[in-house]
Amino acid sequence: MWAMSRLFMIALLIVLHSTSTLAHDFVATVTNIKPSVVGVGVYDPLAAPRSTLQGTGFVVGDGTLVVTNYHVVSKPLKKDVRQSRVIFTGSGKNPQTVMAEVIEIDPLHDLALLKIKKALPPLQLGLDAVVPDGTQIAFTGYPIGAVLGLYAATHTGIIAAYTPVITPSVNSDKLSADAIRRLRDPYFIYQLDATAYPGNSGSPVYDVETGKVVAIINKVFIKKTKESALTDPSGITYAIPVAYLKKMLAKLK
Repeated sequence: MWAMSRLFMIALLIVLHSTSTLAHDFVATVTNIKPSVVGVGVYDPLAAPRSTLQGTGFVVGDGTLVVTNYHVVSKPLKKDVRQSRVIFTGSGKNPQTVMAEVIEIDPLHDLALLKIKKALPPLQLGLDAVVPDGTQIAFTGYPIGAVLGLYAATHTGIIAAYTPVITPSVNSDKLSADAIRRLRDPYFIYQLDATAYPGNSGSPVYDVETGKVVAIINKVFIKKTKESALTDPSGITYAIPVAYLKKMLAKLK
């Protein structure tokens, strides 16, 4: 009886030690990820406030390339008031502003590449292979950043499914021509069991063990209205596989 109790205590200590080690490793991973995550927005010298945060991005390559969603930078700048595309670095409500230029877009996969002159620490990209369901992931970005300021937040979850990018609407009249084309030849994205919010678009999704980027946050399933994404989030988030980003980067070479 005593021997069994002793074995149980030893096993318990091993489990607790392993859990503590994993938690410590993840803290270190998040600490390393944060300097590479930036805000993406617009600078308008005549507006108040002058800087507007529109989404999240992260640094790759040689440190001068920033990845984000195409829909974050798709709205044309107002040239008559000298608007500029910018990224925000640092932390808090008074971040550093760095000028950026969109150099490559992939509207189909909702990806865009920006070029900056100031080099920042880049993130490592994972393999092209499909990440299995159940894999633990995390993403770091700026949920509701336009209101809360540049305070990077990290959320965790798992890969829930590898699924087509779009599902048929109940009413066929709600399907656009682009949506119909995707239905005929859809590409696949990750469905995450994790909750993202407005502002998280473009956040890097990474493996909690390696810290390597496996996908890019793309959109959140919204139950009713846009406002309900804040008050009643669905918990279903979609992310673009990193393989499509690698194809964009290959074009630059």
